[in-house]
Amino acid sequence: MEELTLVTPSILFSAISLIMLAYTNRFLSYAQVIRNLSAEYDRSGSPVALQQIRNLRKRLYLTRSMQILGILSLLLCLVCTFFIYVGWNGAAVYIFAASLITLILSLAVSIREIVISVRALDLHLDHVRHKQRGEQQ
Repeated sequence: MEELTLVTPSILFSAISLIMLAYTNRFLSYAQVIRNLSAEYDRSGSPVALQQIRNLRKRLYLTRSMQILGILSLLLCLVCTFFIYVGWNGAAVYIFAASLITLILSLAVSIREIVISVRALDLHLDHVRHKQRGEQQ
């Protein structure tokens, strides 16, 4: 195996930062949608709005997990960089591996969240289609 250098974990810094930005934007979008759906549910008591709120709760918790794993990956990259800097290369290799694993887990949770998001949009589209069919008859 090749020697781990300061450049190797440093390459991940920008990638992890971009991923964290995307996760944060997703979180902020969910917060706004949840506020709007809560207001709609308070006004109308719509069962569809309630279903969407439940779905968003799952997605919000998945996004939190994605963010935590991404932050942990970045933190481990920083620790790895420090270990390389002080000459603890053996430990740095394992810390870097842990950083990669947490990044992989973060991305896997992101895939799960995307699947749930698509399912939620399908529910919404089905509701619109059924409503449209009712208006046509």
